[in-house]
Amino acid sequence: MDITHSTVFIPGATSGIGLALAQRLHAAGSTVIVGGRRTERLATIAADHPGIDTVEIDTADPASVEAASREVLAKHPDLDVVVAMAGIMPLEDWRSAAVLATAEQVVTTNLLGPLRLLAAFTEHLQGRDGATFVTVSSGLAHVPLAATPVYNATKAAIHSLSEGLRLQLEPVGVRLVEIVPPAVSTSLTPILEEHPGAMPLDAFADEVMALLAADPDAHEILVDAVQPLRRAEVDGRYAETIAQLNGLDVPAAAG
Repeated sequence: MDITHSTVFIPGATSGIGLALAQRLHAAGSTVIVGGRRTERLATIAADHPGIDTVEIDTADPASVEAASREVLAKHPDLDVVVAMAGIMPLEDWRSAAVLATAEQVVTTNLLGPLRLLAAFTEHLQGRDGATFVTVSSGLAHVPLAATPVYNATKAAIHSLSEGLRLQLEPVGVRLVEIVPPAVSTSLTPILEEHPGAMPLDAFADEVMALLAADPDAHEILVDAVQPLRRAEVDGRYAETIAQLNGLDVPAAAG
């Protein structure tokens, strides 16, 4: 992925990791379009960051994805990178059947959303040099957190999906890059933002950009902090890592 000359659409970038990467990609020289549901946040981003374009999109709504994709391609026919950033991470209490509605929302946002984005843009991307589709999984795709089992499962699915899609898309000219965050200090969960165990957002975004710059052909973007989760099973530390992970406060383990 070329971080300096791409045209990048990032749905789910009105805050947190998405916005941090959008700002850095824009500063590096890329054209950036931020997508999100919250129109007030989009207006603020457009005002605060001249040159970053914005598009309203709700990846949980198929009609919204279709409309946004038409708008983006009409305004930016040179689009060559899509980053499926939108995601949610509510805590899940499976001692009550009431959790089902929350769980279904997690699946819709975290799994169906990226699939809808891919379907909306894959034909266009096949005609672009340097085309890239970026997925965002989690360290929890590899080691589960007890408090978020459906979230873990959607991120494991995104990891597997990324591996499989790469085999289909790279032969037709579309690279597939998977970003794998550890716990990062954002508002993804209400008490994660200030938790001392979370990686500072700026440090995470800076390391991601450095990794992309160092290896534009990378398949996975793995900051140092996520390596213990990503490699737990390979290194024979899976059971130990599960125990350590779930003995911490929930936000320190989130990813």
